Amino acid sequence: MTYYILQNYWWLIISVLGALLVFLLFVQGGQSMLVCARDQEQRTLMVNSLGRKWEFTFTTLVTFGGAFFASFPLFYSTSFGGAYWLWMLILFSFVVQAVSYEYRTKGGNVYGTRCFDTLLLVNGVLGPVLLGVVVGSMFFGNEFTVTKSKVLDVANSAISTWGAGHGLEAIACWKNLVFGFMVLMLARTLASLYFINNIDDEQLRSSQRRHLWVNGLAFVVLFLATLALILTAQGVETDDTGNARWVDYKYLHNYLDMWWNLVLLAAGVVAVLWGIGKTLAVKSYTGGIWWAGLGTVAVVLTLFFTLGYNDTAYYPSIIDANSSLSLRNSSSSLFTLEVMSWVSVLVPFVLAYIFYAWHSIDHVKITRDEMHDTDPDDKY
Repeated sequence: MTYYILQNYWWLIISVLGALLVFLLFVQGGQSMLVCARDQEQRTLMVNSLGRKWEFTFTTLVTFGGAFFASFPLFYSTSFGGAYWLWMLILFSFVVQAVSYEYRTKGGNVYGTRCFDTLLLVNGVLGPVLLGVVVGSMFFGNEFTVTKSKVLDVANSAISTWGAGHGLEAIACWKNLVFGFMVLMLARTLASLYFINNIDDEQLRSSQRRHLWVNGLAFVVLFLATLALILTAQGVETDDTGNARWVDYKYLHNYLDMWWNLVLLAAGVVAVLWGIGKTLAVKSYTGGIWWAGLGTVAVVLTLFFTLGYNDTAYYPSIIDANSSLSLRNSSSSLFTLEVMSWVSVLVPFVLAYIFYAWHSIDHVKITRDEMHDTDPDDKY
């Protein structure tokens, strides 16, 4: 395959991993709702339901970051090396999640379950919001410049230069925050659908349907606002010579130029609304998570496609348009992409294993009786 095709192929891989990650953030959404549990027994049901899936989210996040680093290392060095305060906050939130699931109910826990439930809440809110801020900044721009020649400067070899905030300024951008809270409300909506599907407890399902009304409505409003911001935003367009310029309504033009992407967006939105609507309308229906999950993956795929394809800089600089990162100026070498393409053949097998493991775990729904009969050291 040509260098051009390989660059597009690896952006497709990253897009798929990013879409799966957003879907799996229902774990974080569920953690943010632990405070809504009626009693300790209901909270135990929710934590153990999420505890059987949190490693999928964590692994997908690590794989997403690793794929980005290997295929587009200039983004990794620019973003992770410059906006490090933002990434450190994200890392901190996921570290406390792992610690909480490991030690929440284990012997010798001198802090009590409430302490670790609070840490799960921290990850449940910060994780989706901050990841949403990162993706939002990929649409609305960041304050950095890139000077590749500085790599030869022994005293100052960092090729990217950022402001004093080193990523914190992205959190201060209201457009990024709208994107972030939209991701949070999506995660909470998916969590309600997941609890309804995964936990066999009518009292909990009834309460989650009430939460679904609130979370689903908030998500739809924030999604429409986010989509309006994206479609009316400027974007950086690159030409064959590598020059970049800001273009009005760039992402809207991308959707119109890639008509198939617009069709996929519409199909994804319909699937998400169908999953939410049918769950609310039919009390006995518990399969909404699959429709909404499939729709979420489809919509996020379209966002990544419009972000990177059609000669678009996926990481624009609001200081210097020519410092913006695109698929052409930030990817690994042809040899590296070719070698990694052989490794990517394993991706379908990994996805098949995840599907098999998921099915095995969820073969029997979680019940209150199971929580009573399970040894404390075997529970989360």
